Amino acid sequence: MKRITSILAATTLLAGPALAELELEKDELTFGFIKLTDMAPLAVAYEQGYFDDEGLFVTLEAQANWKVLLDGVIDGQLDGAHMLAGQPLAATIGYGTEAHIITPFSMDLNGNGITVSNQIWEEMKPNIPHDAEGKPVHPISASALKPVVEKYTDEGKPFNMGMVFPVSTHNYELRYWLAAGGLEPGYYSPENITGQIGADVLLSVTPPPQMPATMEAGTIYGYCVGEPWNQQAVFKGIGVPVITDYELWKNNPEKVFGINADFAEQYPNTTIAVTKALIRAAMWLDENDNANREEAVKILSRPEYVGADYEVIANSMTGTFEYEKGDKREVPDFNVFFRYNATYPFYSDAIWYLTQMRRWGQISEAKPDSWYDETAKSVYKPAIYLEAARLLVDEGLANEADFPWDSDGYKAPTPSEDIIDGIAYDGKAPNAYLDSLPIGLKGEQRVVGTEIQG
Repeated sequence: MKRITSILAATTLLAGPALAELELEKDELTFGFIKLTDMAPLAVAYEQGYFDDEGLFVTLEAQANWKVLLDGVIDGQLDGAHMLAGQPLAATIGYGTEAHIITPFSMDLNGNGITVSNQIWEEMKPNIPHDAEGKPVHPISASALKPVVEKYTDEGKPFNMGMVFPVSTHNYELRYWLAAGGLEPGYYSPENITGQIGADVLLSVTPPPQMPATMEAGTIYGYCVGEPWNQQAVFKGIGVPVITDYELWKNNPEKVFGINADFAEQYPNTTIAVTKALIRAAMWLDENDNANREEAVKILSRPEYVGADYEVIANSMTGTFEYEKGDKREVPDFNVFFRYNATYPFYSDAIWYLTQMRRWGQISEAKPDSWYDETAKSVYKPAIYLEAARLLVDEGLANEADFPWDSDGYKAPTPSEDIIDGIAYDGKAPNAYLDSLPIGLKGEQRVVGTEIQG
């Protein structure tokens, strides 16, 4: 019915100014996603008819894992996808699969958490301060986990935790949290891509929907993942989320919408039209103080999207987050889709991911600051974003004041008080930032065998 409606609108000139202004080079598109709540802009753009308004006939397809999703975009089976922010960057610099992937749209801020099993939580609790009501004081530092890891190591037990992909935000956030608490999360080298060189905590890949079951089985003691898989552990009674990424780094960038650079070059108007629809979806998700979130949760709970229970998704999507069972707290910015310029693809966001790749050895050699800037600009495309935003404003569908028209592509430095280790981040000075971090590669250092040299 949606397709029929769009065709009729186009033929009777009722589809609005977007169709009149943009001559689409390709109108039938297939986009991929992973079953996480932060795929919401894609689902909303489809369900609210924003793709239809642009004359786009879109199919959304869930993917088995992040590698399958990336390969689908590279080989053309998918025209674009909900991606880990590190994926376009890693592909473009040739870490793993090599391909030039770009992003004209950042999908969200925040949205992740770190969960540990009930057993590990009980062992951590004596190391955590509590308030007058007996509740744990947040944010919880990994320093509370350190004695637990040391005990397991002394007993000859490897301490295993899960993350979703080597270039995922979750890998870097889990590493950041561990390192901020004095634990070594391990290094990569060109010869050893396990990421476990010199590690106190052994991190390995587990697909998001499998995280709770893998922890329940005892294969891992905890994990970092997006929703709803932290709240699922609470509902199942098998684990406790100890920190959200909002507490780790306030309003940190999360997923992006990734497309092949060749697609954007071959279909520039289509790329702008897609970006317009996604911006409108993000606006809808955040408008009127998240007034549409309950409807969004109903959409996401359907099996073709995330497929988790309504109550599990709503636990974080509607402005709260539950830690220990019954300890539900107000976290209105746990998921941010539009406010704070969440959808603008900032170069400084890209550079943070590149610094973490360098920090842990995925980028094995030192790079000058200019390299970080050039790489970010080859992947993140704010010009496409702003072109789409301008059309929305001209059509009366968005407000002029909601977009950073005069930005140079860099956010103001993130202040120290917004990051768990108290270390500020300035995207214009990546090497100085790396040097300021107590754990991780810096300067000319590199991993050789099992040692850091330089």
